[in-house]
Amino acid sequence: MRPDARLGAIANMSLERRAWNIRHKALRMGEVQGQGYIGQALGIADVLAASYFHALDYRPEDPEWEGRDRFLLSIGHYAIALYAVLMEAGILPEEELETYGMDDSRMPMSGMASYTPGMEITGGSLGQGLGIAVGMAMGLKRKGNGAFVYNLMSDGELGEGSTWEAAMSAVQHGLGNLINLVDFNDQQADGKSTAALARVPEEAKWVAFGWHTQRVDGNDMAAVVGALDRARAASGDRPRVIIFDTTMCKGVDFLETREITHFVRVEPDEWAKARAVLDEGMPQ
Repeated sequence: MRPDARLGAIANMSLERRAWNIRHKALRMGEVQGQGYIGQALGIADVLAASYFHALDYRPEDPEWEGRDRFLLSIGHYAIALYAVLMEAGILPEEELETYGMDDSRMPMSGMASYTPGMEITGGSLGQGLGIAVGMAMGLKRKGNGAFVYNLMSDGELGEGSTWEAAMSAVQHGLGNLINLVDFNDQQADGKSTAALARVPEEAKWVAFGWHTQRVDGNDMAAVVGALDRARAASGDRPRVIIFDTTMCKGVDFLETREITHFVRVEPDEWAKARAVLDEGMPQ
């Protein structure tokens, strides 16, 4: 988190500990409903921690602050992960955790902007987030607003034609204020992402489309921070993309090592076990 957005934050808490907190909150929410996209939440926690507590400008007490960096969740089913980081950031009260997925909750199982402070868009219609981000970045640029737009999308969305139309538009309009984050966990609803379409090297494709492109280990905090810093500092009007290779269920070894699918089923007695495993590796 940037210095002007540190209200209520514990300044000396490590990013690794933030990521651990996000994983822990996501597991607690999953246990409330007995389900949730927990594999993705555990995998993307490091990226979310570095984004919210290192890269983004925002004010927890004023989620609508005009000068804020916008963080868009294209993959609406990752909402459990975003709720966890919004609680960690002080935008959502942790007391609401137990309401996850319930009637009248501000935290529905798929993210909806009309319900949740800090949720910039209603995601879940996959392949739409980057197009929305392009429009948002274009509007900010025309207004002379120096905020960045971050869009978190899935590797499965790389197979959507609308993604590449948006990618071309971002270059055409010189959107250097747009940073696209791709969670590459190689899973989508019908199997491995790399098996869904003819495999084309992802980095080379983004480079060919004119984007400032990086690919790093999304579960290596130092690599994540470095990539976010380079994206923000890149010169010129090229939009920026970071492909993060992540491990589903990261941090809970018995889930990491079972056969992984798009929706990881956790048995009723495994939620507490997963938290206990996480507790053993709690960072400072």
